[in-house]
Amino acid sequence: MKFFRLVIALFISLLFITEAHSVTPTKQQIEQFKKLPKSQQEALAKKYGLDLSMLGSAGQNENQSENEVTDTVMPRGMFNDDEDNKQISAEEKFKPEEDKLKPFGYELFSGEPTTFAPSESALVPDSYIVGPGDTFTINLFGKETSAEEVIIDREGRLTISKLKPVTVSGMQYSDVVELIKAKVKQEIIGTEAYVSMGKTRSIRIMVLGEAYKPGAYTVPSLASITHALFVSGGISEIGSLRNIQLKRAGKTVTTLDLYNLLIKGDSSNDVILKPGDVVFIPPVGMQVSVEGEVRRPAIFELKKNESSQDLIAMAGGFNAAAYPQKTVVERYTGNSSRTVLQLNLSKRDAYKPNDGDVIRVPSSSKELDNAVTLLGAVAHPGNYAWHEGKTVSQLFGSLKADLLPIADYDYSLIVRETNLRGDIELHQFSLINAVSGEEDLELKPRDIVVVFSRFQSLESEENALAGMALTKEQLKQQEKIKLWDEYEERKFYEFIDLGSALDKELAETLSKEKEQEVLSITELLTNKEELEEHEYAVFSRKRLLKPILAKLNQQANSDDGLQIIGIRGEVFYEGVYPKPVNASVKGALLAAGGLKESAYLKSAEVTRFAGKSNLEHISIDLSRLVNDESSSSFELQSKDTINIYPIPNWQQDRKINIVGEVKFPGVYSISKGETLAEVIERAGGFTEFSYPEGAIFTREETRKQQQQQLKKLSEDLRRDIASKSFNNSITDASLSYQDMNNLINDLANVRAVGRLVIDLPAIMNGQRHLEVEDQDVLYVPSKRSSVSVVGEVNFSGSHLYQEELSLNDYLSRSGGLKQRADEDRIYIIKASGLIEVPNEGSWFAVNNNFQLSPGDTIVVPLDSDYIDNLTLWSTATQIVYQMGVAVAAISSL
Repeated sequence: MKFFRLVIALFISLLFITEAHSVTPTKQQIEQFKKLPKSQQEALAKKYGLDLSMLGSAGQNENQSENEVTDTVMPRGMFNDDEDNKQISAEEKFKPEEDKLKPFGYELFSGEPTTFAPSESALVPDSYIVGPGDTFTINLFGKETSAEEVIIDREGRLTISKLKPVTVSGMQYSDVVELIKAKVKQEIIGTEAYVSMGKTRSIRIMVLGEAYKPGAYTVPSLASITHALFVSGGISEIGSLRNIQLKRAGKTVTTLDLYNLLIKGDSSNDVILKPGDVVFIPPVGMQVSVEGEVRRPAIFELKKNESSQDLIAMAGGFNAAAYPQKTVVERYTGNSSRTVLQLNLSKRDAYKPNDGDVIRVPSSSKELDNAVTLLGAVAHPGNYAWHEGKTVSQLFGSLKADLLPIADYDYSLIVRETNLRGDIELHQFSLINAVSGEEDLELKPRDIVVVFSRFQSLESEENALAGMALTKEQLKQQEKIKLWDEYEERKFYEFIDLGSALDKELAETLSKEKEQEVLSITELLTNKEELEEHEYAVFSRKRLLKPILAKLNQQANSDDGLQIIGIRGEVFYEGVYPKPVNASVKGALLAAGGLKESAYLKSAEVTRFAGKSNLEHISIDLSRLVNDESSSSFELQSKDTINIYPIPNWQQDRKINIVGEVKFPGVYSISKGETLAEVIERAGGFTEFSYPEGAIFTREETRKQQQQQLKKLSEDLRRDIASKSFNNSITDASLSYQDMNNLINDLANVRAVGRLVIDLPAIMNGQRHLEVEDQDVLYVPSKRSSVSVVGEVNFSGSHLYQEELSLNDYLSRSGGLKQRADEDRIYIIKASGLIEVPNEGSWFAVNNNFQLSPGDTIVVPLDSDYIDNLTLWSTATQIVYQMGVAVAAISSL
């Protein structure tokens, strides 16, 4: 590539050189140009309007003899005119290529002809007939020593120094060698000759008929018929590969069948050409297309009397998956339509091919008749051989070795086809019971055994796998990675100037909690999900049951209702489950992951469809039905929904964390309905250094809502950038797309705080009432003596609080506003988290109705209309201001 650039640069430079100031190209540049094929030299010269003679006959190599040919056969279409290339549109150029059946063998010779480049080192056969132009190298050793290169002249004579000329034209190469040796030995006594062939002569031949470029060509004297085909660019689309004729003096000397060469490697008819020979390519004969399950699908040319077996042999035979007994043949009938034949090509002489036939060999069915399939949370999924009496336990040599560590030992399914339509029924079993022999179900052909994961969410599954069988060093490495992620998050807050860092205790407290959502069977059937689709574990119930439930829904009819059941309430995995043949309440509970500790065993409710529109509610004794002895006393029906009640007044281990300026900070257990004021009293009340007005209260439920909002906002930003409708300055900004993408990714990874703005003094005085919830956190800061100024000011920072100072004073002490500041939207984040906007009017006039307090933060936002490369930063920063107003206050705890 560098060489071509050098040549082009050479010619461009020549275009701008006048005769008065001519510069001769270097010898090395001219030599490199001479090494190009003649066709490429001419193409470059034509493109840049140059005369080859100006480079000192650069079109011919100085060391090249008149008999040497240097051009090569290039790919077709390489030297098309520029105008032709311009006619090809970009759509046409990049249009996907169709997988179209091609005629066999034509691509081998499909080159763009120039001449031909012979190999001077090719071995000369003994039968080679020498003639004028051939060169011999003769080395003499003995009494006289010399080396000489002699050429056969036009009279066919070979003249050797000190020897009488000898006529050799028309003799075989081996005879000439022996003649020279004998003549030297006879005429120069005591001297021995060693003879070898030098350069061979060139001959003129013609390639006619359906060649790509028919005409007269100069080829080396050792060229054969196939060489002639290469020289002429191969065979045209309508030329025959099986009846190529070599004509000499008007008679056909031999016929070359290229199929013998291409398929069998037989080159016996690829004879050496002689001067004046004509290679004639007639039009193609009968053609038949073979596609489908054969090794070499293509369009083949057939000779007379060739059978279907010959045709399949040309196609390389059948693939292993072929089903030749159902072969389809499309045939032209001679009128305006085609007919279709069905044949058994496995039989000999199944049919006689006709011109234009299209043979399609189908594949065998992929269905397995004598196999069972194992999939899910298993170590070795796949198909297993079935035999009469095979049971579930025989699929597993060892539960530990054959199952993944995440496998659920209590809930598995057998999916079984019941008829030719492919309708299915389900059989539920426990792997533990199957291996022990208590519930070892017998398998049938085509059964599918599904083993589920005991985890529903992908995060829980990955965490479980990550913590299994780790060494001490690996556990330490995981802890380092976790700390690094926390560090990156804190640095992002610092970068956007919202405070120094997140408190580590806050990050640990705000860990993600799995959501549990109670859904009715109607909602579950409409795919209402508590997790995103990609958040479910690979082998979770949600993912593996989805196609099973879809199949049950498809096969349901008026005679056989939809075979599903719903489970909700105090179970681990609420949802819709397929109703197995051996359905029971206990089995349904195992399908849902089992009962929670809070489940009420004395009573549960089953909601049942009575008719098409009426509902029936049945109360059941859950403690009795979960026992094996009585589990069959209550029969579940189609579309039943089991509701598991919680124990009345059941309370989880609910806790609240009190941090900061209270007498006894720590984690406190709370009861349902307990208020924040009561918990603070239990913590001994505030210390004398506390600042209740700046208290920070966070709630897990609020954090989750904020996290969803933050995720949605980051997705909106990404869509805006992708559609270039985000802001006009984006396209002109110096901020690259990668920088914007990195910022949005950082924004999406920020963990929401979950702050709930409260008035703690009012709560303690009884003016406000706030019931605490599990995982609530209260931060009581120490007394504040500063006011912070952040955003578009010249010097962000904190200033000592002085009651007599106004908003204007604090802004002035921060160096004033920047040019891109939006002074109409300045707002105050109070120490309590409340956001206040000063009254309309002059910002720089003292407003007696608005008073700053210790711990307040003045935020000066970026003007959204300011056009520069910080448009994205403005939007992202405002989002974080809204979502993380507590960070600056937390950092000082």
